[in-house]
Amino acid sequence: MQTLSSRTVYQNRWMTVREDAIRRADGSEGIYGVVDKPDSAMVIPVENGRVHMVQQYRYAAGDRFWEFPQGTWEQVANYTIEDLARGELREETGLIAHELIFLARIHIAYGFLAQSMHVFVATGLTQLDAQPEHEEQDIVRGSYTWSEFHQMVASGQIADAQTLAALSLLRLKRPDLAG
Repeated sequence: MQTLSSRTVYQNRWMTVREDAIRRADGSEGIYGVVDKPDSAMVIPVENGRVHMVQQYRYAAGDRFWEFPQGTWEQVANYTIEDLARGELREETGLIAHELIFLARIHIAYGFLAQSMHVFVATGLTQLDAQPEHEEQDIVRGSYTWSEFHQMVASGQIADAQTLAALSLLRLKRPDLAG
């Protein structure tokens, strides 16, 4: 596939939406709409058979959901993905991890979104004060047993695709931490 042209149709501090004109292998032409966002990090904070989560209102879905701490830094430059993971963990939960273990890089919605998520598990946790961003002022923190976590998935309280994908990665790569 060949990109013939690209134009930005919308941009704000969190994302850029562009439309690309393309030529397929058979010579036919078409378009793709692409949302560009910086890579993000997700952290699964686990300690003593419990997992720490955050709940916040997700505007596009119109509801509140529990999820693992996650995010990106749109206005910061020159950081590593591990810096981002540690920063998001501290910002949203107030937790500092003694050990941060990289699990995998996943694509969130590669049909239209140019953003990857780097998934980590955090252990050896120390609790400090959370430092949520202005947009996260309604964030709620919780710590749950794995049994409670599974009940929350079954009841729809946890419906975040990235959180569920991260749980699968944890079970595959670190089953000793997955309860």
